[in-house]
Amino acid sequence: MRTKVFYAFLGVFLAGVLFGVMFSVLSPGSAEALFSNLRQFFGGTIGENTDRFSLFTFIFLNNSRVAVICALGGVLFGVVPAGILFFNGFIVGIVIHYFNAQGESLVKILLAIIPHGVIEIPAFAVAGMGGVEWYLEIINGEGTVGERFLKGFKGAMRMLALAIIMLLAAAFVEAYITPAIASGV
Repeated sequence: MRTKVFYAFLGVFLAGVLFGVMFSVLSPGSAEALFSNLRQFFGGTIGENTDRFSLFTFIFLNNSRVAVICALGGVLFGVVPAGILFFNGFIVGIVIHYFNAQGESLVKILLAIIPHGVIEIPAFAVAGMGGVEWYLEIINGEGTVGERFLKGFKGAMRMLALAIIMLLAAAFVEAYITPAIASGV
């Protein structure tokens, strides 16, 4: 069951990427406006001159907050983490198409996303998976409702802890390694 949920979440992310690219192709003005708003929103916190450690800290704390939401929201039938993964994929799809339409090489765009993304996206799926397992423990587990709730919660927190460790690694890669790889192309 765990593997199916994990792959389903990754599939939802990839569907989001596809929808983001399609949205950008079909409505480039809307995609550019959305991208511009996102850039402005994050540009207020992270600027061009932000040192790597501050970037690492910002990325890690922001992604950890999202992982907590995935884990706690996973108990709602997995809808919350699926929505988060779809939205992240949607934004990635818009970013890929936007920069490619601006003349940026697809290889360079992917090198700016994949090194940390292969850790970060599965981390969100792991956090969400913990929440789904919590839900399943509540409805299918043995013991009283309180015992099932507590057992599921403990399992979800273990999965969240794993996800946060993964996000620590992903933030390090995104702040320190990805820029070097992407700028080397």
